[in-house]
Amino acid sequence: GPAGLDRVAFEIATNPGAPFGDLGAIASGGELARFALALKAALAGRGAGPQPLMIFDEVDQGVGGAVADAVGLRLKRLAADAQVLVVTHSPQVAARAEAHWRITKAGEGERLRTAVEVLSASDREEEIARMLAGAEITDAARAAARALIKA
Repeated sequence: GPAGLDRVAFEIATNPGAPFGDLGAIASGGELARFALALKAALAGRGAGPQPLMIFDEVDQGVGGAVADAVGLRLKRLAADAQVLVVTHSPQVAARAEAHWRITKAGEGERLRTAVEVLSASDREEEIARMLAGAEITDAARAAARALIKA
């Protein structure tokens, strides 16, 4: 511009054959979250020293199955050299964590309280089973949770 400042924009194509466009205009919330993951992962690997803390809020939004598992694996690799905090509703991502906290809200109207609970190994397995099964946790969901944690 006239003042000599650069204007930088990220452009992406979110589908094969699609034209490139401004990231902020064409990317979904999930795509923006995964772009942030890719950018932070690339910057963390540049040898400038470990990142002290990386926070990802629902970086797995809009994905499931194998893609959610790949996101979980990438986050686990990042956590080898830095502290990584992830907010997720994905059992595939949660199963890759070293520690698991459950955040709950209770109350009515404007009087809500938020509680943070560190989960034991057995509580963690039960929570991942709940994430898989929903309201009624079955033995099959517990077995699937154990398999995810051990994978």
